[in-house]
Amino acid sequence: MKKQQYLILTALLSGLSLSCYAQAGWTNLFDGKTLKGWKQATGKATYVVENGEIVGTTVAHSPNSFLVTEKEYGDFIMEVDIKVEGKETNSGVQTRSHYDPKGNNGEGKVYGRQVEVDPSDRKWSGGIYDEGRRDWLYPMDMNAKAKDAFKVDEWNHYRIECIGNSIKTWVNGVATAYMVDTVDNKGFIGLQVHGISNEGQAGKHIYFKNIKIQTTNLKPQPFPAGVYVVDYRTNQLTDYEKKNGWHLLFDGKTNAGWVGATSNTFPTKPGGWVVRDGTMTILGSAGGEAANVGDIVTKKQFSAFDLSFDFKMSRGANSGVKYFVTLQEDTHGQSAIGLEYQILDDKVHPDAKLGRNGDRTLASLYDLIPAKKQDRFVRPIGAWNTGRIIVYPNNHVEHYLNGVKVLEYERGSKEFEDLVKISKYVIWKNFGEAKEGHILLQDHGFEVNYKNIKIKELHN
Repeated sequence: MKKQQYLILTALLSGLSLSCYAQAGWTNLFDGKTLKGWKQATGKATYVVENGEIVGTTVAHSPNSFLVTEKEYGDFIMEVDIKVEGKETNSGVQTRSHYDPKGNNGEGKVYGRQVEVDPSDRKWSGGIYDEGRRDWLYPMDMNAKAKDAFKVDEWNHYRIECIGNSIKTWVNGVATAYMVDTVDNKGFIGLQVHGISNEGQAGKHIYFKNIKIQTTNLKPQPFPAGVYVVDYRTNQLTDYEKKNGWHLLFDGKTNAGWVGATSNTFPTKPGGWVVRDGTMTILGSAGGEAANVGDIVTKKQFSAFDLSFDFKMSRGANSGVKYFVTLQEDTHGQSAIGLEYQILDDKVHPDAKLGRNGDRTLASLYDLIPAKKQDRFVRPIGAWNTGRIIVYPNNHVEHYLNGVKVLEYERGSKEFEDLVKISKYVIWKNFGEAKEGHILLQDHGFEVNYKNIKIKELHN
């Protein structure tokens, strides 16, 4: 009798649990026993079910492999537990992704956004990569404080929210990435086993379990303040950004907030700065540095800030985004002086070969510190790149290019002042050490387009 009562009670509790689970709107994507509802799209890696887990195993000489859902999903919240073997194995979770049977020379290609699983020392787990298409969208340099959330050789809990045009990610409860995209409102979900080139990496395992999804009555989890948002829309801010102190320096429609560096009005000479198609554009000219209509600056001055901007260069272009521009120096008709995030076509413009050790190349602190960047993170001429400059209240400064940190320095430090002494800036006293200054967009005689210029002032 007692055993019977126990079984009845167990059944009731189990039924109650299932009922609550169903009411919450969650559905298991993996039944713990079979691969029902899944299919392999590409690659030669093997996927089997063992001990209630999907186990993917790397295979030598295989491209990236993907086990994908047979069903497509639009808006959803997904949770999954993932464990990888060692630091050399790479994986990811595809969201709203697609399959091109003609891709990769007819072998088929999976493409779409992927939430990264990266146990390497780079620590980009939780970042967002665009598999087979746009490369990295949200490298974890953008949110470095979350890099340590992932644990190597341990189970890691991922939460992914794809609601509307936004995607947010968490690893082990730590908010990792937030982006707003303009493509793919529907697609399949996939589990990746990364291709390997080293025979010694064959036979490594990636484990997935507790894969569940919610597609109705979606309630986003609160996202903590201070996480940088990558937004592929044009000249817009999310409510989250507005609440966290971000504002646009360019509204996409007018030149409001900007004036000429040598006047109190915006330069209107034909063939100079124009606002068109959501961009602030300096048109190309036969002139040199500030020889056409000249630079433009923000009316407002800034001290500590996080500045982000998109730029598109013409072939051979030269321009720059300067900060701590005081407009007090006599530059003899050339561009106003300030710390400069260099914008340059490194492959064509001769300035890339001048200076010292490449300190005049793209994203460098011009004539002072070279940017350390990989070619894969530089988008080609005619495509949009994203620059970012962070000046902390303690005068620590960082430059980023397309989400990757390329240099850092301490403004006003002895090391900084020693660099100034061997640069073109040595003739200006206390160069780059002003308490505050304007933001400047440079006219250097080449066509360069700017958009999505946004800033957040930082405080202690």
